[in-house]
Amino acid sequence: MSPKEIRPILDVDGVLVTGRPADGLRRDHQQFEDTRVAPDSLGRQLFARDLDDIVTGRKALLPPLSDALRAIGSQVNAEDLAHYWFDMASCVEQAVLADCRAAPRQGLAIYLAINQEHMRARYLMQTMKLDQEVDGIVYSAQAGCRKHQPEFFAHAAEARGFAPRDLLLVDDTQDNVETARQADWQAVHWTGAEALSSVLQRCISR
Repeated sequence: MSPKEIRPILDVDGVLVTGRPADGLRRDHQQFEDTRVAPDSLGRQLFARDLDDIVTGRKALLPPLSDALRAIGSQVNAEDLAHYWFDMASCVEQAVLADCRAAPRQGLAIYLAINQEHMRARYLMQTMKLDQEVDGIVYSAQAGCRKHQPEFFAHAAEARGFAPRDLLLVDDTQDNVETARQADWQAVHWTGAEALSSVLQRCISR
């Protein structure tokens, strides 16, 4: 199989992006100290009830986030907190990025795939300028389904106009890897133990 017949599609969080810019820790590691919004309290109000609808595009992020903040008695503006989250989850793995930049020299176009709502997808591509580093993104709010669902992979293949067998998912979540394989994709479970360039070369050589 020639390099141009493989279309690598990388997970974002856990592969290309790994947490806070300062130290790579979780975005909410110091959320309470920075915003006075307790992650657990907000999670019970927002994520337990609305996460699936937000991530699959049935609801925008800000209205339910505003409701959840009011419910826990916080005066923090929802848009400000959303951008705090985005900023605190923007540490780019430089080794992975370097391999993404090198991929076109092998005839490879790199795409991204993520469970995400519209605002952060735009943040990743525009504010973080990942649109200058990769050839595109497929995300759950756009697809109307989450990445562990077969429909996500059918949407991704159709949206990009590629045959499933030519697509290679690199993802740190095993469930996503298994679903991709069931959808006739190639898929690799990312652990960070092997360089992305090595993963791509190994798959090209099969």
